[in-house]
Amino acid sequence: MAEQSNFDIVVVGAGPAGLGFARAMQGSGQQIAIVEKLSESVLANPPEDGRDIALTHTSEALMRDYGMWARLDEGRIGTIRDAKVLNGTSAFALNFDARKAGADYLGRIVQNHEIRRTAYEVIKDDPDVSLICEAEVESVATDAGGARVGLADGRRLQGRLLIAADSRFSGVRRKMGLAADSRDFGRVVIVCEMTHELPHDDTAFECFHYDQTLAILPMAGNVSSVVVTLPADRAEQVMAMSDAGFAADVAARFEGRLGAMHLSSPRHPYPLVAVLARRFVGHRFALVGDAAVGMHPVTAHGYNLGLSGASLLAAEIRKALERGGDAGDARALKRYEAAHRRTVLPLYHGTNALVRLFTDDRPPARLLRGAALRLGTVVKPVHNRILNKLTEIEGHVRS
Repeated sequence: MAEQSNFDIVVVGAGPAGLGFARAMQGSGQQIAIVEKLSESVLANPPEDGRDIALTHTSEALMRDYGMWARLDEGRIGTIRDAKVLNGTSAFALNFDARKAGADYLGRIVQNHEIRRTAYEVIKDDPDVSLICEAEVESVATDAGGARVGLADGRRLQGRLLIAADSRFSGVRRKMGLAADSRDFGRVVIVCEMTHELPHDDTAFECFHYDQTLAILPMAGNVSSVVVTLPADRAEQVMAMSDAGFAADVAARFEGRLGAMHLSSPRHPYPLVAVLARRFVGHRFALVGDAAVGMHPVTAHGYNLGLSGASLLAAEIRKALERGGDAGDARALKRYEAAHRRTVLPLYHGTNALVRLFTDDRPPARLLRGAALRLGTVVKPVHNRILNKLTEIEGHVRS
């Protein structure tokens, strides 16, 4: 006989979204199982992966509420006070200034592996959370009676709700029959951290060159997170460059604004594929994090949407429990889906449209992108709407 364990909620995926959901449910009395392929030792001490996350004001507030922020090294948190969008070789730039928006900063920059570590630390001692690590999901099913998960080692888990938080290429989403639309941009992002000779003044840059995109995000001290986006057929060539050659190329493309630059971390390449699930919920089933929407990194909203979505789902489940329902309440799941899609769809489609425009080097597109940047600068309501969408600064500005 296979061993069977009963829970209220079974989450597949112990990334920041899955762990964030568990933390958002803390104190609810719900028994939660989190199934993860990795070992618990890796969750406790995740390896550096080169990714640095631009956090909105809302994400920072949630991380503070969940106790994650206090576990970060304040001395390594980057702050964005200003941001500039550059168009090719044009001297014109779209500028965002925190002070003009009535805030001290636009956002924070935190290393991804540190976010993952703190997400684990705030749930690891929760008596209502059971981590099932080094486990492979073999089968999933839901019906009126609940959700069932079969693991490769023969164990069986049962709950009232199944949640997929297992990446944009979610195997659980596929097993449950929820379709997703994907867009392969034919590009690769190369991420790393670099030291530089001159201070960055807490300014972030997004530089849309015609052959590649360069993002520079300010970390603590004279260190920046560097994101190079380029056609996939050039990625191997760039990865094969010497450290000195790569650093010199980045410094030159950035027109020497930071002086001499040097690699301070390995380079990590990631294929660029965006994914949007057509539905975020099913019968006693929900998607969170990248399993629901995997964003292009140009607007840096992946983790922000994952954390806010997990928080939103937890809030709807709590309301259902207060009304005498259970974790798989269909009305609660539908409310989560409707609210999350209202946030996700404009960002997802708007980001993809932005990427198409700013990677098109045909003359009409070049004219249009210049006009778009000028519109964002000259028309204040447009400028403010862009600023709020990217930073969620409204509601967090000082009074």
